[in-house]
Amino acid sequence: LVVLSHYLPSNPLLGNYRRKDAQTLGERVQQLTELSLKRPVIRLSGEKFRHFIKTSPRNYSFIVMLTALAPQRQCSICRQANEEFQILANSWRYSSAYSNRIFFGLVDFDEGSDVFNMLQQNSAPVFLHFPEKGKMKRADHHDIQRLGFGAEGLARWIAERTDVHIRVFRPPNYSGTIALVILVALIGALLYMRRNNLDFLY
Repeated sequence: LVVLSHYLPSNPLLGNYRRKDAQTLGERVQQLTELSLKRPVIRLSGEKFRHFIKTSPRNYSFIVMLTALAPQRQCSICRQANEEFQILANSWRYSSAYSNRIFFGLVDFDEGSDVFNMLQQNSAPVFLHFPEKGKMKRADHHDIQRLGFGAEGLARWIAERTDVHIRVFRPPNYSGTIALVILVALIGALLYMRRNNLDFLY
């Protein structure tokens, strides 16, 4: 985990909250659905966080990762956790069970430090579940220290909190196949170069 210091930059978009919050629930769900179809993990600024998550009513849950991906933050675990989070969100996006019951979002410290401050978080990565109704409970904060941040573990946590079951699909890993092809090619090249010394085989 990386510990972050807070600062609250002035936000020229604050004046837009009233206008955007006036959207109906159906309009917000439609907008979220369109965003998630383009990118399964929706990047949330402070404005978007308030608009989509803090505005009531909601009929959807939101899984949010607080992170710090900028190179100067030197948070290697943040990059690893982000890869797992992306795998999880993509698994849901391309699942036959996909619906607008749940959305995935990401708040980067350098883009939304006010969200960190609002949630009283000073470290990253952090995984939070914002339920569609009621206040957050302790179990809505994923315990990385105890459960890790693997996509499968996150999927089990989400199932417990939302009753939405996500089957994780990992992209195929071709590194082993590529290494084997390279090895065979090297052996073939070596045999070709030494063919004059292999006459005894024929």
